[in-house]
Amino acid sequence: MRDFIIVTDSACDLSDDLAKSLDLEVLPLKFVIDGVEYPDYLDHRSMAPKDFYDRVRKGMMPSTAQVNVQEYVDVCEKLIKAQKDILILTFSSALSGTYNSARLAVEQLRESYPTFKIHLVDTLAASLGQGLIVSKAGKMRKQGYSIEQVRDEVEKTKLNLAHWFTVSDINHLKRGGRISSTAAVVANLLNINPILHVSDEGKLIARTKVIGRKKALHALFNKMKETYNPLLHKTVFISHGDDIDAANMLKDMILSELDCEVELINYIGPVIGAHSGPNTIALFFYATSR
Repeated sequence: MRDFIIVTDSACDLSDDLAKSLDLEVLPLKFVIDGVEYPDYLDHRSMAPKDFYDRVRKGMMPSTAQVNVQEYVDVCEKLIKAQKDILILTFSSALSGTYNSARLAVEQLRESYPTFKIHLVDTLAASLGQGLIVSKAGKMRKQGYSIEQVRDEVEKTKLNLAHWFTVSDINHLKRGGRISSTAAVVANLLNINPILHVSDEGKLIARTKVIGRKKALHALFNKMKETYNPLLHKTVFISHGDDIDAANMLKDMILSELDCEVELINYIGPVIGAHSGPNTIALFFYATSR
């Protein structure tokens, strides 16, 4: 039986060290800021996250670009030539065209290499939500599970991967069409922090609003207390838009009451950060439902 490699993309926001320890192949999406395009590598060789967020705070408005079909074909052919089967786990199809690029690439590859297993899963997830799914899959691979067993487990449990987050600057959601200009003005005047999540369809959905940063962090924690399911997985990830103090505050809340392990706190990378903005805090865990 051939070994297989898990292929994902940089929207997963995993640390480079964790990705390497799991033998992941990670394709970079791209971000454009101040007129220059950069690949979004997990080791941040193109631009340090703090530099990115400092630029955004100064008013530079970034944009992003998906992984294209040929990039998937090139990476997968390299793996096939190394006699590896392939499991691709992508950024939510509702938030990026990256999944569609992977789908088209897989159609080509299956025709050219019919004896290799090439499986594709839309995680319907983003940032460290996608990262937590990928990390669990990578650990299963290391434990000796087959490519089909890992694929099936991801498909079975991906809608149990809860994403809850709050943003500090609502203008980034306004730019992305998530809220109206009027709502953004009112929210900023009143220090309203929206609480959002990623739905079963992989879309960004505003769920509630609170006034003040501390209440927003407590709201994320309360969402976890309501739905956390340790029987599925006890690992918790937290990502942040250059606000490590708030991330650690949320971590302390969680560990004070819940039986879980906050395994990773990491930056929200530039591709996700281009749409969420500085000081975003996001919480990811396995739950009874999203």
